[in-house]
Amino acid sequence: MNWWLAAACALVAGGLGPCLWGAARGPAGGRVVAQNMATLLLCLVLLLLSQGYGRPSYVDLALVVAVLGPAGTLVFTRLLGDETGERPPGTRLLTPAVLVGAPATVVPMCVAAGPGRAAAKLVLIGVLLIAGGAVTSRAVRRG
Repeated sequence: MNWWLAAACALVAGGLGPCLWGAARGPAGGRVVAQNMATLLLCLVLLLLSQGYGRPSYVDLALVVAVLGPAGTLVFTRLLGDETGERPPGTRLLTPAVLVGAPATVVPMCVAAGPGRAAAKLVLIGVLLIAGGAVTSRAVRRG
C-alpha cells in the first residue's frame, strides 16, 4: 500500500461513509448537502486511486463525476426547493471543503504526473470541482 491508496482509504472511511449515511437519512436539505459532499469526495477518491494503482482511466471517471455531480446537485436543489429550508445543516462546510480538498489532491497529483496532457486534465478536474462546488453551495444555501 502506498500513500495515495492510504489517502483514498482515509477519505472513504472518514468522509464518504458519513456522507452516504447523511444522504440516506435526515431532512431533505441535509440530504442534498451530503450528496454534494459525497460527489466531491468520490471524485477525489477516484483521483487518488488512479495515482495509487497507476490506472489513468480512473481520471476519466473523476472527470465525469466532476461534470455530472454538480449538475445532479442543482437538479435535486431545484426539485426539493421548498423542502430544503433556508439554511440546510452542513451548508457552511461545503465551500471550505471544496477550496481545501480539491487543490490538496490535484496539486500533488500534477507534480507526480509531470508536465503534459495528464497534468492538464488534472487541472481541468480541479477547476471543475472548485467551480461546481461554488455554484452548488450557493444554490443549496438559497434553496
